[in-house]
Amino acid sequence: MDRTLESLQYLIAQVLPHRDPALVFKDLNVVAMLQEFWENKQKQRAVFPSEGTVVYESLNSPGPPFVSYVTLPGGSCFGNFQCCLSRAEARRDAAKVALINSLFNELPCRKITKEFIMESVQEAVSSTSELMIVFQLLHWNGSLKALRETKCSRQEVISYYSQYSLDERMRSHMALDWIMKEQESPGIISQELQVALRELEEARKAGQELRFYKEKKEILSLALSQIYSDQVTSSSNDDQMGLTLSGYH
Repeated sequence: MDRTLESLQYLIAQVLPHRDPALVFKDLNVVAMLQEFWENKQKQRAVFPSEGTVVYESLNSPGPPFVSYVTLPGGSCFGNFQCCLSRAEARRDAAKVALINSLFNELPCRKITKEFIMESVQEAVSSTSELMIVFQLLHWNGSLKALRETKCSRQEVISYYSQYSLDERMRSHMALDWIMKEQESPGIISQELQVALRELEEARKAGQELRFYKEKKEILSLALSQIYSDQVTSSSNDDQMGLTLSGYH
């Protein structure tokens, strides 16, 4: 742990030379530090030039404890793991977790070498790259199994999905899949949503990467909202039809 901290402090001195490494994590403006880190990274290496912003999201809550998520350029997502009594505190805590993970990924031991590749084959399964998250969701969604049954090759599937980003369009398609599952097995969406919420909460409190769990929650919530919207529309149409028919009596 001491060596890791020393390595992190060394990296801070390299990427943020005007900061005091010994006091960096006590700095109250850790939100600005995280943004500064990624801006410097992009200037030096032109990393994710089209996704240069660090995006924060706070869960609606009438009172504490508050929860905040931060999504980094490239798609990785982290959240606060401490019990926070204000939204600002939750935002700072999420930024601190994201900054530590960002700095850790710059450690010399994380550089891509032949040895690193050999040791990281298993770790690649839980990679936070956008395409890997897509395939994790497709596997969870059952879509990969369906594609396998159509005898699509692995390369064809990879080539197809590498053209698309994880956006509202893809989430909507996956939500439709779950709506179809709901028709076959009523209640399955609510069950899966409870599992996703529990996984998201456990991962957040452990300071882990959250993107996969957060996307599951978003897709299932979208599916439920669509079902509710259809039910309300259907009920409204029935009421309107009843009023219309009563006018003929």
